[in-house]
Amino acid sequence: MAITETRNLPAPFIQSLGEYYGKELPALTKDEMKVSDWAPQVAAQDPYQTDAYTLAGTQDKGIGAFEQYLTAAQPYAGPDAYKQFMSPYQQQVIDATMTSFDKQAAMQRRGISDQAKQAGAFGGARHGIAQSEYDAASDLNRAQMEAGLLQQGYGQGMAGAQNAYQQQMNLAQAVPGMYQQDIATLGTVGAQQQAQTQAEADAIREGKRMEAFEPYERIGFLGQGLTGIMGGYGNQYQFQSQPNPTPLQTALGTGATLAGIYGALQPGSQMSSIPLMNQNTGSDIRLKTDIELTGQSPTGVNIYSFKYKGDDKTYEGVMAQEVPWASIKGDDGYYLVDYSKVDVAFKRLN
Repeated sequence: MAITETRNLPAPFIQSLGEYYGKELPALTKDEMKVSDWAPQVAAQDPYQTDAYTLAGTQDKGIGAFEQYLTAAQPYAGPDAYKQFMSPYQQQVIDATMTSFDKQAAMQRRGISDQAKQAGAFGGARHGIAQSEYDAASDLNRAQMEAGLLQQGYGQGMAGAQNAYQQQMNLAQAVPGMYQQDIATLGTVGAQQQAQTQAEADAIREGKRMEAFEPYERIGFLGQGLTGIMGGYGNQYQFQSQPNPTPLQTALGTGATLAGIYGALQPGSQMSSIPLMNQNTGSDIRLKTDIELTGQSPTGVNIYSFKYKGDDKTYEGVMAQEVPWASIKGDDGYYLVDYSKVDVAFKRLN
């Protein structure tokens, strides 16, 4: 009794891809990957940023730059601050003014005395009253004049002190703002430069990472594609083998074959049912006409009836473009099919 062994194998081209995948994968994983070549790096501080930090920490220029102006303003805020701005010639002006006033007052007194003499009342009560009234008014005017002069000098001194104080306060506000603007500008420019340096370092790192992972990604894509192809094709190549026949089986088989050939040669025989024995058969769709789908093989291969261009006979078989694992390109550019690799027989139907 003959024993038939049936093995379901993937299509040859799938098997070839699988062998390539199995050979490449161990080759990639045998060497340790140098992750230090594309480890993340932080860009160093830009010189402009360093200048900004230095300026911010510099006394009288960075943080607290206003303090020097507040210190300078203090002498102008005290009760005696006006004295710094009093004119050094004020007393001379006052003395000269008072001297002139006193001269005028003396002249007025003599005038009063002269009038009393002319009236014969010199030394009398009326003369004394007139003299006293004038002296009182003159002293009052003199005191008011001197006070006015002193007040004028004091006002000028106070205005000078207030102006000096306000100037220092304005500087305390303005100067730090200018320094802060310089610090901010340096920091902004430095941050932009650092960001550019960081971007360049990241680009180099990413390039090294992509270069390191490219073989893994390539073999990964191949593995994914191979898995998809295997899922789509399944076990499409069935291989059957039998043990070598015994001498008796060979003799019996030969006799049966001869009898079958003899019967097939008789008139009315179904010659169309005998498969053609050409292993590589021209089956390119470009060579065919009158193509009709007639069914599918157990593994899902489409079966067609067709005619070859220039030939009236009808045949049954597959399209070479649909079974790439069983097809080879001939010297003329058309595909041939090795029907031993598909579960479809190539037949002539008439």
